[in-house]
Order: sequence, then C-alpha cells, then structure tokens
Amino acid sequence: MTLTPRRLFAVCAAALLALSGAVVAAAPAGAQAGVATMTNIRTGLNTGFDRIVLDMTGPAPQASYQWVDELIADGSGDVVWLTGEYFVAVTTTPARAHDDNGNRTYPGPDKFRTRNLRNVMAVAVTGDFEGYVSIGLGTRYKSWVRVFTLTAPTRVVIDVGH
Repeated sequence: MTLTPRRLFAVCAAALLALSGAVVAAAPAGAQAGVATMTNIRTGLNTGFDRIVLDMTGPAPQASYQWVDELIADGSGDVVWLTGEYFVAVTTTPARAHDDNGNRTYPGPDKFRTRNLRNVMAVAVTGDFEGYVSIGLGTRYKSWVRVFTLTAPTRVVIDVGH
C-alpha cells in the first residue's frame, strides 16, 4: 500500500487519537456539525443592565448587534412590529433554530414582552434563515449593549444597560 500525504495524515491523526485516549462522540440526532442550534431564550434583571440569554447546543456562533430604526424579518424583508422606542438587532452565525427536518428547536413564542426588565421591553425572533438566527430587542431608551458568547454550555449573552 502506498502512503500518499493524505493517507499518511489520516493514519497519524488516528494514531494520535488512539494514544491520547480521546473519545469521539457522534453529534446528537438532528444536530448539524459546526452550527449552533438555539433551544431557549431567557431574560434576567441585573444591577445596571438587562440580560437576554440565547441557550444553544453545538459550537459557539459569532454574534453581533446594531441599533436600527426598525426590525426586519430575515428572508421576507417584512417589518417586525415590536414594543419599544428603540431597537437592537442581534445576529448569530453559523446558527439555526430548527433541526434537520425543519422542526423548531426553540419552543417559545416568536415575540414576548419582558415586564421584569428595566430597559428591554420586548424580544422577538426575527430570523432563522440560511445559517443566521436573528433576535430583535425593543428598548425604552438607547444605552450601552454588550454581546458575547459563552461555552459549556453554549450561550449567546446580550446585556443592555439601564
């Protein structure tokens, strides 16, 4: 058998895994390798800020935000009407909120009020389209925003000052 560079690499990688005792687990049913899947949205009031947490499975996605004049639904381009004077659009990628069969993995409502928070008045899922999950926030006023990811378990955290 001739060892091409590709075969040699595969043999070396398999040997290293065997020597390290690493266990390679299969992805859960309905999971797409390399894509975070949203399973829940939680909110909480903290000293000085409101927190929205997107619970996810899989690897942590990239997350970003921007203040916008109106929230737009991914795919359709329709305006998403949401309670608030100002709006924050949060985008995560690669991410999804459905399984391989197209079934929703986030069982909650697409829009909900957040009466327990000081600045964030409402949250909406504005998109689950082509590897992006988008979330919109309606706020009472503009303030600082911080978006970051955590792992073990995977979460996207959105903090909005009040």
